[in-house]
Amino acid sequence: METMSTEILQFDALGLAEPLLKAISETGYTTPTPIQAKAIPLALQGLDLMAGAQTGTGKTAAFALPILQKLLPFASSSTSPAKHPIRALVLTPTRELAIQVEESIKVYAKHTPLKSLVVFGGVDIKTQTPHLKTGVEILVATPGRLLDHVEQKTLNLGQVQILVLDEADRMLDMGFMPDLKRILALLPKQRQNLMFSATFSNEIKKLADDFLTNPTLIEVARSNATAENVTQKVYLVEQSKKQALLTQLLQAEDGKQVLVFTKTKITASRLSRALQKVGLAADAIHGDKSQKERMEALDAFKAGKIMVLVATDVAARGLDIDQLPMVINYEIPSAPEDYVHRIGRTGRAGASGVAISLVCEDEEKYLAEIEKLIKRTIDKEKAHVSATARKPSHHAPREHANNEGAVESNRIKHAAKPRQHTRKPSADPWFDKPYEPTVNNADNMQSMSSINRKAPVAALLGGLGIIK
Repeated sequence: METMSTEILQFDALGLAEPLLKAISETGYTTPTPIQAKAIPLALQGLDLMAGAQTGTGKTAAFALPILQKLLPFASSSTSPAKHPIRALVLTPTRELAIQVEESIKVYAKHTPLKSLVVFGGVDIKTQTPHLKTGVEILVATPGRLLDHVEQKTLNLGQVQILVLDEADRMLDMGFMPDLKRILALLPKQRQNLMFSATFSNEIKKLADDFLTNPTLIEVARSNATAENVTQKVYLVEQSKKQALLTQLLQAEDGKQVLVFTKTKITASRLSRALQKVGLAADAIHGDKSQKERMEALDAFKAGKIMVLVATDVAARGLDIDQLPMVINYEIPSAPEDYVHRIGRTGRAGASGVAISLVCEDEEKYLAEIEKLIKRTIDKEKAHVSATARKPSHHAPREHANNEGAVESNRIKHAAKPRQHTRKPSADPWFDKPYEPTVNNADNMQSMSSINRKAPVAALLGGLGIIK
């Protein structure tokens, strides 16, 4: 594995075809980012690449442009599916990232006859099949849904020339290794492999050894580094005061868009509902929501209709939001690499950003691991939650557990109060007397025997039998 460096050039000096340069120009870019300047020439040479760059530095164009350039000789305007076999396969760990990557490929390919498609889970597979049958040169997919299509024989991977593993570290974190091995077994042996990742762990290096052939290593920043243009800050706060502090911070931002991270799906849902109750335009995306719900929330956030988007790591991986000013870690991740990915959502394409983490005592051990990974100390401040922020009002959200306790206490309190009944007096006073057991057993037995003594029966009714 060798490391190569290339000085930054203009796009028109990278050897790209005119249709691609025209599309790039229409996006407003003239100068490639460092990862693009290094990766594109090497990828055009047909080399296997292991490329590392912090999130938001333009990794998608770094592999999309050379793919399009290399496939241009095969471009055809024919409507025959046979003229559009899958020649490039891009694998991503999440639906959102897959959609984002394919959207970028479409932008760069718009002046060429090359066709692309994205397939992912969470939607009816039958809606994707007709598009596959028309033929596409570039397929972007999540591993699970790709294998679904393979099993249903709706696609053929026998002519794939280029394979891209995007966000390879997240692929491993999400347990995709068995799926990756199955997919690789379906691909031609002779192909070009490009691996892109924001972090380089020992597991990633082992993956590169297994799947890449004499790869060239490209890094445009220190491994696992965070962007210098992102201001990082930690507020030390009690767990019970986190929600009040978050509300206070969001209200102080006065309309700025903020992406809030949680560790679990249930926390994301509860937190978004709580923020809505205090008048903040908020929504949540996580794995339990349908793809339609996730896309609607993301589109609303991108359009500025939602100011606060609460997300889990899996759902937020791949979110590309222009000029996102702030990221808040409501809970910091237990895996320090995820911190790098989270705060990489802000400060993209050279813009400045702010990353704030709310850290309680139990999370300080995770914070130490993060600082060790990024090789820097993050500024810390003791949080001051204002009394008004903590004071509950009729609009203010209450913690779920406390709310349940209050409801239960209220229910018991009301249940303990005797109901007031107004009872009419009986006509006979005997009915109002309490029950009194009989004390005299002899009298009781005599009373019982008198009850059991048979009354005489008339002769006409069969009585008066034998007279003794």
